[in-house]
Amino acid sequence: MNPSDKFDVIVIGAGHAGCEAALAASRMGCSTLLLTLNLDNIAFMPCNPSIGGPAKGHLVREIDALGGEMGNVADLASIQMRMLNTAKGPAVHALRAQADKIEYQKFMRNQLANEMLLEVRQLLVDEILLEDSKVAAIKTENGETICCSALVLATGTYLRGRIVVGDIAYNAGPNGQRASVKLSESLVRMGIRLRRFKTGTPARIDARSVNFQRMRIQPGDEEAHNFSFLSKIKHREQRPCWLTYTGSETHRIIRENLHRAPLYSGRIEGTGPRYCPSIEVKIVNFPDKDTHQVFIEPEGASTQEMYVQGMSTSLPADVQTDMLRSIPGLENVIIMRYGYAIEYDCIDPTQLSHSLAFKNITGLFSAGQINGSSGYEEAAAQGLIAGMNAALLVKAKPAFTLHRSEAYIGVLIDDLVTKGTNEPYRIMTSRSEYRLLLRHDNADLRLTEKGYNVGLVKEERILRLHEKSRAIEQVFSRLKEVTVTPTPEIQSFLAGVGSSEIKSSVSLYNLLKRHEISYAALQTILPLPQLEFEFIAQVEVMIKYEGYIKKQREQVLRAEKLENRLLSLDLDYFSIRGLSKEAQQKMSELKPASIGQASRISGVSPADISILLIHEEQRRRQHE
Repeated sequence: MNPSDKFDVIVIGAGHAGCEAALAASRMGCSTLLLTLNLDNIAFMPCNPSIGGPAKGHLVREIDALGGEMGNVADLASIQMRMLNTAKGPAVHALRAQADKIEYQKFMRNQLANEMLLEVRQLLVDEILLEDSKVAAIKTENGETICCSALVLATGTYLRGRIVVGDIAYNAGPNGQRASVKLSESLVRMGIRLRRFKTGTPARIDARSVNFQRMRIQPGDEEAHNFSFLSKIKHREQRPCWLTYTGSETHRIIRENLHRAPLYSGRIEGTGPRYCPSIEVKIVNFPDKDTHQVFIEPEGASTQEMYVQGMSTSLPADVQTDMLRSIPGLENVIIMRYGYAIEYDCIDPTQLSHSLAFKNITGLFSAGQINGSSGYEEAAAQGLIAGMNAALLVKAKPAFTLHRSEAYIGVLIDDLVTKGTNEPYRIMTSRSEYRLLLRHDNADLRLTEKGYNVGLVKEERILRLHEKSRAIEQVFSRLKEVTVTPTPEIQSFLAGVGSSEIKSSVSLYNLLKRHEISYAALQTILPLPQLEFEFIAQVEVMIKYEGYIKKQREQVLRAEKLENRLLSLDLDYFSIRGLSKEAQQKMSELKPASIGQASRISGVSPADISILLIHEEQRRRQHE
């Protein structure tokens, strides 16, 4: 081996996972090389130009709290912000931003360029070189050999990428970019199990050909929201999205052309996403549904392109035109880019540990869609963790992992590495058993200290966190200290907000527990500290849901007992009498790190866990 260069960490792929991985590793003091097939496609948004949404917005807040970059860049590039699910409980409130995709790329590239220890190059990687089951180097298309101590795979949908539109198919990555073929072959030679997934995207249309008068406007919120806890943006010029619907004519056109749809003609082999299906799948799977929502979303302030959310498709070009023109407001639409499906190679994520390192190859990490997930936010979250752990490995420090009770990032990674996935995985609030604890508003309180301890969060952020914590305590103290008595003024106030009268003195803290009473309402009758909108919302949630939060914390403590019962990685499950054959096989393959993780493996029953607990207790006594 004659290396032409050497880095602590190499990251292959500069999508959302790769950018976070490279920034994390370099900010933690490692010389880092970020490789991309095209420098112009760094942080590219090949699908929806948006960040956040249910559970995804939680991930972005957590990325930011740990010192990642997606939240900050999304704030800078946002052309619309909305808080979703506000009519529901606080656990599912979710921030969503419509992003200017060109500006998003520009801001992220600036962040990469400002890192002194980070170098970015346009290179195609053909092979990963190992020495004694350890990552040693990469070999590029042009014959270069570049050495490293740790490597992060963040290849997205580029591994043997294949685009399909109707009867047309060709090898390519998203948006017609080059695909990576030889790297897949290298992974197979390394003993890594691959599978074939599929995703897709809808057409992009010319805004000048849209009749918005036939659609319903979807404006952003008046309140200024931000993903990043450090953002100081108080106002932004917002652009609306628009809502329309498919109808019977749209559905007729699709049904009559299903024989030309690659999904049903056999031209596509990969498994597609369940929760973001193509319009063809919607029509087939929901034949009784008369309409489907279609959102028309701007792709940026400097382009006429608009994204047709809800109409992902790989139907032939002529069918795409006909079906779009059957939708109210799109009668004369001009398509700027046709929708397409893309098949790609990804790994079986159960080959990874919770640090996103391969269990059998030292120094090799994997993040993003190559792990079987879908979505920019899921990719960025994994990229951050993989980059952090690559840096910690270089520094010979313990790996950084998050439990399910600590973050949606922990839920995401645990689901992938423990349960695996047979289809592109999407994070959802329903996947978390502790979602009242994992709210988007408290991500900094949960995670910033952890990011600081591993060396990613800077001093400024930790000082602001401590200020916020003190401020919350002061507000709580004030609310507990101040009491009100059943005076005519107070009773009148309570009647005015639809609340029952009080019969004796009550603290403001207990009064605020009432669902119908808000902090802002109390300020109208009492001198309380002036707080920012989101700060008030956080204080109210912590008080109004105090009992439920306490119960979930008790559940976490019980679950931690199983998480703390560690299992040896060389444990012979086939020798444990009483375990079911399925449990023996799956636990032998997955090598769970703890009893808790073993209990979440599909096919492992409570009876198997009981037997495993007895076996481990017997082993412990034998070694005493």
